[in-house]
Amino acid sequence: MDGLLVDLLLRWLHFFAGIVWIGHNYVGLVLVPRFLPYTPEQDKQEVLTSSYMGRAWREHSVFRYASIVAWVTGILMLWRQEQLVDALTLTGYEAPIGAGAWIGTIMVLNVWLVMWPHQKKVLGFVPAPLEERVRCSRITFLSARANTVLSIPLLYLMAAGPHALFPFD
Repeated sequence: MDGLLVDLLLRWLHFFAGIVWIGHNYVGLVLVPRFLPYTPEQDKQEVLTSSYMGRAWREHSVFRYASIVAWVTGILMLWRQEQLVDALTLTGYEAPIGAGAWIGTIMVLNVWLVMWPHQKKVLGFVPAPLEERVRCSRITFLSARANTVLSIPLLYLMAAGPHALFPFD
């Protein structure tokens, strides 16, 4: 029974963290449907207040850490079911979920190694000259859009693994 409880906990953590992470991407898509470059006027509004900075830091932390929780719980589920090696080597019936795991890995790396370092400059968490902040706003926008686009095949492959094997036979 303990193993079933661990599996259930991992599944729900994975599901919840995925909703937070992927949901954040889609909210960004709806709220900012086109690229709006950073402008110095943004700093003259409430951006410089400590309450805004605290909210922005928390929001982006939740988003980033949800990506880690979703990725780690997904890997742990595959490991507990003894499917990790076959999934990561795209072998047999685990190929679809393995492809999803690789896409998820790319997305996590994009969040932490591309998006976040640039976003810190745009949001003013790291000092940067105006030209750098404008450049980073474009990179952040494109990185977020890349993750949003990658989430479509990721979600399909997660569902295709256990439910739609015929395209992968």
